[in-house]
Amino acid sequence: MKILVADRISPIGVDLFKAETGFEVIEAYGSSPEQILDLVKDVDGIAVRSETKVTAEVFAAAKNLKVVGRAGVGVDNIDIEAATDHGVIVMNTPTGNTIATAELTFTHMLAGTRPIVQACARMREGAWDRKKFTGSELNGKTLGVLGMGRIGAEVSKRARAFQMQVLAYDPYLTEARAKDLGVSLAKFDELVAQSDYITVHMPLTADTKHMINTKTIQQMKKGVRIFNCARGGIIDESALIEGLKSGHIAAAGLDVYEDEPPAEDSELRSLPNLVVTPHLGASTQEAQENVGIDVARQMIETLKGGMVMNALNMPSVDPQVLERLAPYISLGEKLGTFSQQLGPEGIEKMIIRYYGKMAELETLPLTNAIQRGFLREISENVNDVNAPKKITRLGIQSEEVKISVHDDFNELIEVSVINNAGKTRSISGSLFGKQQVPRIVLIDGHSVEVNTDATLIVLKNKDVPGIVGFIGQVLGEDSVNIANMSLSRDKGEGFAVSVFEIDSVPSEKATQRIVEHEAIEKYRVIKL
Repeated sequence: MKILVADRISPIGVDLFKAETGFEVIEAYGSSPEQILDLVKDVDGIAVRSETKVTAEVFAAAKNLKVVGRAGVGVDNIDIEAATDHGVIVMNTPTGNTIATAELTFTHMLAGTRPIVQACARMREGAWDRKKFTGSELNGKTLGVLGMGRIGAEVSKRARAFQMQVLAYDPYLTEARAKDLGVSLAKFDELVAQSDYITVHMPLTADTKHMINTKTIQQMKKGVRIFNCARGGIIDESALIEGLKSGHIAAAGLDVYEDEPPAEDSELRSLPNLVVTPHLGASTQEAQENVGIDVARQMIETLKGGMVMNALNMPSVDPQVLERLAPYISLGEKLGTFSQQLGPEGIEKMIIRYYGKMAELETLPLTNAIQRGFLREISENVNDVNAPKKITRLGIQSEEVKISVHDDFNELIEVSVINNAGKTRSISGSLFGKQQVPRIVLIDGHSVEVNTDATLIVLKNKDVPGIVGFIGQVLGEDSVNIANMSLSRDKGEGFAVSVFEIDSVPSEKATQRIVEHEAIEKYRVIKL
């Protein structure tokens, strides 16, 4: 494995790479974009901070690249969409700077409560303004925390130590988790209206952009204090400035901005009741060392086939879970391949149903495997990273359904593909015996038992005598050997489904003879 360390990370992290057998480390700090393009041609991993830009051109040039690791949280310098297109995992290190950011947030809260920064500035000017710098106390106040991830939770812990009441707004926070953290769940409007202090700890998304704006500020208490050490853009800066100037907002603290750095003439730099810092959230010695060590450990684990941690463009799954899922993943991939080859033209929807014991498992890796199998014959360089995106780009909607019981099987995976005319084909599979051997067990509801490691002929024909003999004769004359077969009859419709495991693909002449037979309704050759 060849690792490019493009930006300076902790020397301990670099040493972790070097200590791995079979790893070659290239340290190329301060390289130009042109030099980076040359260096990445044969690397397996790239470790960066915020300086090096990992662009679409970089991903196109790095043919062996498997993972890009960001020593830190923000990934604005990495083209994640291009990474996904090329099947490259992008990961960050969100835990390394958790404490540093939480402590900076609390520093801003304290500075917004007691005007220490302003008083210090006046002292340096020779003044002694004791009466001018009367502050407030955190004790007994209500803190509203927007976002209760790792950093939000750490801020809340410190607020409780200061005897503050904590309200939390987070769409993914459960009552049980809130109780464990000692905070009270609140709706957004409730938190805005009831809080004396508000701190932001959410990612910047379409939903969170300017979530604090003129309207929400008007709903806040007069004298509210607002802090943002998360992402610029969550607070509408023009609305914040107006609130600070009017006095509706007593004080605020910012470490992040909509444009970084803010313009030299920005009012953010001159408001007396606003404390600003130059994006220092992760700027502690401990945090810098932690993120360097974390990125190295995560990249090594991924490149050695272990657990993928903190990936931004694929799910992180524990290796023990993957080991348990391994037989199902193999089955799922074959079902995906089968459904693509058997399915009708113009597929618009894929429904994946997990029955019985399957419904209790972590099924996202299985769904990825099914999508990967579906794309295997029709797309290049498919893996778990880019399969979901490639499926979406084909205009196929993917749906996952879990059902606790199946009438005939303890566990079953069913893949149904539906085209724009509503035509549906379905394939189901399960595992058999102590060896957990994968088998195809249903085709369009017809019971069969078929190996998943074979070339198959799938027929749907009128249930009349002589069809099996006819197929055997045609294949025999074409020197195609039949290894096994499975037959399912549908008495109600008068049709039968036959599956022949064959050693080689029939010739065009043999295929033509079969499809021209008046009793043959459907004929497909499936390569698994």
